[in-house]
Amino acid sequence: MHVGEMVCNAQIADRVCIILRQLFDAKYPIQRMLLPDVYDADDETQMRDNNSSCFCYRNIAGSTNLSKHARGLAIDINTLYNPYYKVRDDGSLFIQPATAEAYCNRDWDFPYKIDHDDLCFRLFTAAGFEWGGDWTTRKDYQHFEWIEE
Repeated sequence: MHVGEMVCNAQIADRVCIILRQLFDAKYPIQRMLLPDVYDADDETQMRDNNSSCFCYRNIAGSTNLSKHARGLAIDINTLYNPYYKVRDDGSLFIQPATAEAYCNRDWDFPYKIDHDDLCFRLFTAAGFEWGGDWTTRKDYQHFEWIEE
């Protein structure tokens, strides 16, 4: 068992607390939950360390637009094993964290993997979050963001 910290927007705080409690009660493995400050708010570094977090003032990967993380409305869980990736126009892959290429292939079983059968996926989506693993132009398997009305 580990003690962790997560900062999120007050708009989702109650939901996130309930989800994290349910994950804890189910002994769901979250390897690390440290504040982004521990990593000097460097997203790549904290993802390589498999850190789960919410608020981090930053842009969407490969963009100049602010991420929902910048408003505390998105949560990343077990980031190393559930990477973000996008196929570039030239056919190459942009992967975050860069060390997670093997985990872009979701056809094999490995620890911390989030998919449609996973408890983390079921709890977050049932509570009104969208999963980045369902996106079509890119995949962000670690990412759950609040769907704003």
